[in-house]
Amino acid sequence: MQHPGVMFMHLIAPLPLRVVRALGAGLGRVLYLLAVPRRRVVMVNLGLCFPQASLAQRRLWARESFVYFAQAWLDRAWLWHGHPDTVRERLRLTGDVAVLQGDRPTILFAPHFYGLDAGCTALTQQLDRPVCTIYTPQRNATVDRWLHEGRRRFGRLRLFHRMDGVKPIVSALRDGELFYLLPDMNFGRSESVFVPFYGVAAATVPSLSRFARLGRAQIVPVVTRMTTQGYEVEIKAAWENFPTDDVMADTALMNQRLQSYIDTMPAQYYWVHKRFKDRPDGEPSVY
Repeated sequence: MQHPGVMFMHLIAPLPLRVVRALGAGLGRVLYLLAVPRRRVVMVNLGLCFPQASLAQRRLWARESFVYFAQAWLDRAWLWHGHPDTVRERLRLTGDVAVLQGDRPTILFAPHFYGLDAGCTALTQQLDRPVCTIYTPQRNATVDRWLHEGRRRFGRLRLFHRMDGVKPIVSALRDGELFYLLPDMNFGRSESVFVPFYGVAAATVPSLSRFARLGRAQIVPVVTRMTTQGYEVEIKAAWENFPTDDVMADTALMNQRLQSYIDTMPAQYYWVHKRFKDRPDGEPSVY
């Protein structure tokens, strides 16, 4: 039996973008009002990262963040079920796209902006190069299959399970597959180092530096911004002198550069995540 949520996404896929976005805006406002524990998480995150901003400004970003979250979720309807020409029309690749040509080992540093799936779809649809990424299975088997099939709709996308380990990913990198990496979340103390994020110690996975070294890969940031026309997927210039021999310094630099991307669109970052869940020894929970 088809999952009702998946059926709904098939249903709204052909609708004009303004209608889908209006539905998302309404859903986001409802979630902001009803999802009180998650709203508190967002406000704590914004308070830690933007203490200089007024409370009114942080509340505005929080409301907008819930709207962007819901709109990005409903946008998966047309990303994964809409006509391919419509998808291409709504996804605009900008920036240094030429740096992704050829087969040089390349890691795409893809921070957790709400347009992450749109960014990956744009790359797989519009570039003639295989892409791989790490995939976390969902609890619901039907939803998991839907997400899996949606992400692999275009091009040549390979999904690695977190339990697959490092070797197949490094092999894919060396074979010329673009590695779409999302290392900016709290995945637990055992996999992380504590480095500053907006001046606050944050458990951060040092995988960007380690994969770059193992795969002898360049780092190319990909920042996806939601727009009224769809999404702008910006390919930024490759980082120079990265990685170094200092994993901690590399990971701190990653967070520092991530901050500069977030500052251009604070409400579109994934603040609903408990980014500061794990604390250094002796520090109390912030949530």
